[in-house]
This record gives sequence, structure tokens and C-alpha cells, in this order.
Amino acid sequence: MDVYAQKKLQEEKVFKDPVHRYVHVRDQVIWDLVGTREFQRLRRIKQLGTTYLVFHGAEHSRFSHSLGVYEIVRRIIDDVFKGRPEWNEDERLLVLCAALLHDLGHGPFSHAFENVFETDHEYFTRRILLGDTEVNKVLSKVSADFPEKVAQVIEKTYPNELVVSLISSQIDADRMDYLQRDAYYTGVSYGHFDMERILRVMRPREYGVIIKSSGMHAVEDYIMSRYQMYLQIYFHPVSRSAEVVLHNILKRVKQLCQQDYQFKQEPTHFHSFFKGNVTLEEYLALDESIMLAYFQFWMHEEDTILQDLCRRFVNRDLFVHMDLNPEEEPERYAWLIEQVKSAGFDPNYYVNADSTSDSPYDFYRPGVASTKRPIYLEMPSGEIRELAEQSHIVSTIANNIKTDYKVYYPKEIHLL
Repeated sequence: MDVYAQKKLQEEKVFKDPVHRYVHVRDQVIWDLVGTREFQRLRRIKQLGTTYLVFHGAEHSRFSHSLGVYEIVRRIIDDVFKGRPEWNEDERLLVLCAALLHDLGHGPFSHAFENVFETDHEYFTRRILLGDTEVNKVLSKVSADFPEKVAQVIEKTYPNELVVSLISSQIDADRMDYLQRDAYYTGVSYGHFDMERILRVMRPREYGVIIKSSGMHAVEDYIMSRYQMYLQIYFHPVSRSAEVVLHNILKRVKQLCQQDYQFKQEPTHFHSFFKGNVTLEEYLALDESIMLAYFQFWMHEEDTILQDLCRRFVNRDLFVHMDLNPEEEPERYAWLIEQVKSAGFDPNYYVNADSTSDSPYDFYRPGVASTKRPIYLEMPSGEIRELAEQSHIVSTIANNIKTDYKVYYPKEIHLL
């Protein structure tokens, strides 16, 4: 392997971290990647999008999360896997780089943004890794094919399943970091679990990570943490309301551009997104600080819908909601739309149906297709068992996932 790949810093660098205490960097390649402009851009993208409008501490960035994922993977491979015959030390730098860079392509307010502009953060992660970027220059110094290998790990197409599973599986470094980090910054206790215990009972196998059966209760705790975080934080109705308003702002701007509306503040940064021909440079130039500045300007536009939606988002005057599934209650949904219309609001921008559901654990069921590989336990006998077979807690919550349906509308609509 290239000398650069083996190069260590003269003195270890550390980032003080509220979740992991310290993030340790000894490799020159990792240190150089952190310093690239594409990685530094992640400081300007919030990890939890609009959630800061509900939990005011949730201002943390994808930069800090990415460092956290890197640190968890570093601890696994340097402390737990090292010296085990199933772990190939030659893949150490590859998996560290993939852990650090896995979120590189996220745009501002990721999900609302992607829905309107039909962009895909995974596609842009690949473009950043392989394009004319500072990140690519660093990775290419390791070897000509190294950027492609990192991209494959992130995209889950790399042939070594063990390497992929460290970053993307049902018990991976990505989830273990964001659950704890998001719990810390939102101020809730749900996301805390005994990560140190889980790391100690992880074992490398050719087909991925397995867990020693003695660590099953720590894994149950982790699954429960994920379950609670989704219900209480990630699917919080007020955060979803903020995302709805944000989505409608972007939808309105797109509509106005198509109608050749004359903006006071021209949406220069968005034109290529509307046309579907955005360059990598244009994508990287757009972050949340730029979008929030536009929202401030657009509060003074002549278009009353855009003006009002921007005011609502900036001043946190969000939509309210009712529990309603339009498919099950079409008459009630139609009635709500009429109420919104009669109050003078355009239902295209002031009524939004939204649903959420997520399985905290996707387990193996014969005859049922699943894209996720189950968590496996290694029993004292050496036998391998699937987690939900052994854990009543996990099998119970995995079998009881309900979809939550809500419809959002302005609070000025006083419904009986």
C-alpha cells in the first residue's frame, strides 16, 4: 500500500466531543479529509433539519455526526477487531474514510429539499468522492481506485459485507452515533444505551458483524432507544409541520420560476435545481445559511403565498395538525380542504397529508422479503440465532409498527 496511506501524524489530534468525550485522529489521510472544503461544508448542514424549531438544543451539524461515526468505527476496528483472523487490517483505512464521508452529499434540510428538487444525497456523495474536489484529491493520493472503493462501501456495493455492515446495517456506527448525539442535543433520555458494552460484544464474520449472546440485553436497550427516538423526536408532529412549511416554500418558488415571476430577490442559487441540471459546484454552494437568508428576503416578496410561508417558517408560526388518513376518510379530508379554501388559503400550499412509520428492527420472516439483514447472536454453543428469536422485547416491538397519519393546515382555520 502507498506510503501516504500508512502515514501517521507526528502527534495525535483530538476533537473534544460531548458524546464520545474525544475523537482521535492518528492517520494523515483522515486529518487531510477533515480539512477539505467539502467536509467543512457539513458544519453548515444541521443533522436534524427543522427539529431545532421544537427542541431548541438540536443545532448540531452533520460535521459533528460524521466525526462521531468515524470515532465509533475506529474504536471497533482498532480496539475490538484488531488481531482477529476474520478482520483484514488492509481495509482499516477504507472503512475509516467511508465512516467519515458517508454523509458528504447531504443538502440543506435534506428530506424536504430532496422531495421538491428530486435530488439524491447518495448520488451527490458519489459525485463529491469521484469528482474534481479536494476530497477526491486526498483519496486519490492513497491509490487511483481508492475513491471508487470508498464510494462502494457507502453505497453498500463493496464486496466485503463486513466492511459495509460497520457503516450500514441494523446495528452500525451511523445509528449508534446519531441516536446518542440526537438524544444529547435534544435533551431527552431515550437515546442513551450502553454502547461500550455493544462494542465489546461485536465479532467480525465474513458476512458481517455478529453479537455475542451475552450482549443481547445491551442490544435490546439499543433497539428500544431507536424505537423511542423515532416516536418522540424524529416523527415529532411540530418538526414535521416545519418540514411541511419548508417544502411548500420551495414548491412555491419553483412554481413562480416556471411562471416567470419577477422576484425582488432572484433565487439565483436555485435556478439549476429547478431545471434539473445542477452542477456539483452549485450543489456544494447551497447550504442552510444561504436558504435561511433567502427566506428572510422572500418575506418581502409581492407574492402573498411565498411571503406568508417564509414568514411562518422564519418566525415559527407553523401549521397545526389533525389525525387523519385521507384514504380512509376522504369525505373528512375534502371537508377540511373546503374549510381552508373558504378561509382564503390555497389548499395546494396550505393543506398537507403526511404519514410516518419506521421499524426499529427488521427481522427475518420466512417468505417475507426484507432489504435489511437481521442482527445475529452467537450462542455459547457457537450456533447463530437471529435476535428476534431470542428476544421477546425485540420480536414484540418489531411486530407492532403502526403508521401515523396527520394532515397539516394553518391554525387560523378554526375547526369545530
